Amino acid sequence: MENTVQQLYPPPVRELNLESLYLSHEIREFAESTGDLFVYANFVTSLDGRIAIAGPGDPGITIPKNVANPRDWRLFQELAAQADLVISSGRYLRDWAAGKAQEILQVDDPRFADLRLWRQQRGLHPHPDIAILSQHLEFPLPEVLTAEDRRVIVFTAGEPDPQRVKEIEARAGRVFIVGDGVVDGRRMIEQLQSMGYRTVYSAAGPKILHTLLAANVLDRLYLTITNRLLGGLNFATIVDGPLITPSPSMEIGTIYLDSHPRDSLSQLFISYNRIKENRRLDC
Repeated sequence: MENTVQQLYPPPVRELNLESLYLSHEIREFAESTGDLFVYANFVTSLDGRIAIAGPGDPGITIPKNVANPRDWRLFQELAAQADLVISSGRYLRDWAAGKAQEILQVDDPRFADLRLWRQQRGLHPHPDIAILSQHLEFPLPEVLTAEDRRVIVFTAGEPDPQRVKEIEARAGRVFIVGDGVVDGRRMIEQLQSMGYRTVYSAAGPKILHTLLAANVLDRLYLTITNRLLGGLNFATIVDGPLITPSPSMEIGTIYLDSHPRDSLSQLFISYNRIKENRRLDC
């Protein structure tokens, strides 16, 4: 039974396969049926709310190895597979150049060959397009990001260096200024919708999640809660930014219990939907 999880909500309680668990949410079909752009995000966190911590003698913070796990990673991939476009950051590109990051949707990994086929059967490119949020446009552009007709879109704010904008547009695609001091999440999403995107997956960190929440454009949050407590004084949580007013309200969509991991790390897979008037967000 190691390949199954237990659905706790909505009832009835039942066993489901781990593989295809999030594909069964049919995010693309839902977005197409409404005609709206659907924005979703995902995090894995410890029981005490840490998504990243500092290691001994390490000034930076990273995802804890005793929280990250292949079962959550499988579901991360299923969410990425359903995206037209993935949101990331300039930091991601800097980490890529330093050899610290990898492709977000790993369809070239034999473990996820079924996801490559899933996209192919729906007429999608192997990889989603990518949107980069960056305040200062200080990042490299790996050639792999623009392979296979992949589109790279950059969002920034203020008055960026015109020469740097020209350099990026010559290599990657378009640069959009969507805000004065900081990127305006609503203007960004409106721009993406005007370009024909329907499913947008935020695979970025807590600052970008704050951008989406503050603009009230996040439709669904996926959260893996691992049943481990980490502590630590230097850490990150899922949202990083000023107080959001009014506070966004979410309602539970699904809860799954994963009690069969190999290293005794049980966890919950939970999805939350943004509460909207006159709109259902059923999985």
